[in-house]
Amino acid sequence: MSSPRALALLAKMTLAEKIGQLVMVAGTHTVTGPVAAPDLVLRVRQARVGSVLNLFGENETQALQNVAIRETRLGIPLLFGLDVLHGFKTIFPVPLAEAAAFDPDLWERTARAAAEESVEVGLHLTFAPMLDVARDPRWGRICESPGEDPWLGARFAEAKVKGFQAPPHGIAATAKHFVGYGAVTAGRDYAPVDMSERALQEIHLPPFAAAIGAGVAAIMPAFTDIAGVPVSAHPGLLRGLLRERWGFDGVLISDYNAIAELIHHGVASDLADAAALALKAGIDIDMMSPAYEEGLPLALERGTATVADIDAAVLRVLALKERLGLFDARRREMPKKDALANRRALARDAARRSIVLLTHREPVLPLKSDQVIAVIGPLAQAQRDMLGSWAAAGADDETITISESLRAALPNAKITFARGTAIDDGDASGLADAVDAARRANVVLLCLGEACHMSGEAACRAIPELPGRQRELAEAVFDIGKPVAVLLSSGRPLMLPWLFERAHAVLATWFLGSEAGHAIADVLTGRWAPSGKLPVTWPRAVGQIPIFHAQRNSGRPENPADSFTSKYLDVPNSPQFPFGHGLSTTTYAYSDLRVPESGSLGKPVDLSVTVANTGTVAGEETIFAFLRDVVATVARPMMELKAMAKVALKPGERKTVTLQLTPGAFQFFGLDGLWTAESGDFEVLVGPSADRAFLLFARIQLT
Repeated sequence: MSSPRALALLAKMTLAEKIGQLVMVAGTHTVTGPVAAPDLVLRVRQARVGSVLNLFGENETQALQNVAIRETRLGIPLLFGLDVLHGFKTIFPVPLAEAAAFDPDLWERTARAAAEESVEVGLHLTFAPMLDVARDPRWGRICESPGEDPWLGARFAEAKVKGFQAPPHGIAATAKHFVGYGAVTAGRDYAPVDMSERALQEIHLPPFAAAIGAGVAAIMPAFTDIAGVPVSAHPGLLRGLLRERWGFDGVLISDYNAIAELIHHGVASDLADAAALALKAGIDIDMMSPAYEEGLPLALERGTATVADIDAAVLRVLALKERLGLFDARRREMPKKDALANRRALARDAARRSIVLLTHREPVLPLKSDQVIAVIGPLAQAQRDMLGSWAAAGADDETITISESLRAALPNAKITFARGTAIDDGDASGLADAVDAARRANVVLLCLGEACHMSGEAACRAIPELPGRQRELAEAVFDIGKPVAVLLSSGRPLMLPWLFERAHAVLATWFLGSEAGHAIADVLTGRWAPSGKLPVTWPRAVGQIPIFHAQRNSGRPENPADSFTSKYLDVPNSPQFPFGHGLSTTTYAYSDLRVPESGSLGKPVDLSVTVANTGTVAGEETIFAFLRDVVATVARPMMELKAMAKVALKPGERKTVTLQLTPGAFQFFGLDGLWTAESGDFEVLVGPSADRAFLLFARIQLT
């Protein structure tokens, strides 16, 4: 129901002013697309712009806002947006890394902190969270996603939406990219998408449904098509599903230039066609394409668009501006100025909880204060690369590097540094110095991985391995025979079986943000026992992609004794590391799984398991509950994540942890196109990861 103010404004608007409210143009502070917006101030003064992206700063936004309010006929305020994915000034771990914490409360708190910093510089909206389920490490944007699992993605969605939009300093969240963008062909950005209706419903839609349930203000359709229909012109998904079935009444914002790109897709002959298709599908705001401004008037003349559709879109835009208080003349209350220290502390905590100890073949960790430690590799002093992609206003010179944090954490240790090689080119001029430093050390920290620009949008990699001559550096250091711990900075799993075989320990340190160095030092020195778990399956080889834990069994499941079963000739079927994998410097034991023998469909099922810390240091463990529908009318995955819990344990301590399987956990997308649950036997598997060898097993019959 539109407000009296919105209806009154609509009644006064000319067609050009209406279309202006549907146009979003870019400022000049960041570059996130292929085209730029000229004459921004002039266009605002002429009421040809309703919202602006990539412009921030209290003075800058207010100056432009004054033009919109004071120098246009109707004085409608502008909406300012930016890609604040994992922090604005204080940068938190990239989303894939933060997902490894498996901690919804943490996810919500980091989003709230990012929103507070955004409000301080005049922003009203973020183009986040990114909710694409991603199962292909070749795709650069996997680093922006919560990983491979739809249930986990739904929990991530809820937490981030609540955090971004939390009063009194909230901003509007935008769930993107609706939908299926994570399944692009060959892991290549912007490529076509083909998937079954079941994959769409069961894998890719649940995070967006959860975001809507949490009250998300806006949704961004994907650049891509699904089975030949570009999502930006997909009335079945945007109007039929989002608006009509799910009841979403917020704003739909196109991706950057996506409406004009309908011409390249081959479904529109010109801008008027593209604008009509997008508007009829339900897109309200045209981001950085000329389609609505130039094409809608012509589409109206042709009869392919209607004023009623334009009016409906304008009213949704005005409703969002009202919801955000943009018509309120009072100045927004700003967060407390002493919040910066708290945000840095939160960034450090988030970063250390996101680190995943992948291997620990020899007891290299924790490091000791009396050691000679050689810190080697191109990522050891790479301030900018610690921030990752989409770092907004994160400052390189305020980022803590690995080598400097270690010196602060271990002041009595002798710490040397040698770069060895560059990250991604042929420069290996420091290789000899690196080898010499390794020979003189008791232990080597090898800091390897990607540059920050190698993950994110337009950063897909057909061969996601170590770039440049880093392998040459690593092999030379390994050949010396000293204990080596590898720190892998990346926005995706890297296929490095040779490295995992030779290193004494390997940690996935991702791109951890502003406090990366301090967080890594906390883990390396034993101040924090590693607790991160992989939110994505880590392949051994590119040929295994896509690989994920929730796979169906096939009629000929792998059998080493039978050639005619589903397997490779050259690598095992199993991944390098399964979903949920993550070691610690302590150990845990699971026992006494209790699951009722029977239950009723439509009612929750409570289960419990006992977890003991069998090591010598305190730690936190994440417990996963997977489910398998044994016999159903549709073949079901061998395991699906349906619940998780965290428990903190002192050495020798044990606790009984309760998890709940909701009625929805037993449902699937049926043959009739409806969600259903069928009576029968269900396997419940509980443990530390998706590796069946470490899972406790029980069976329940539901009727």
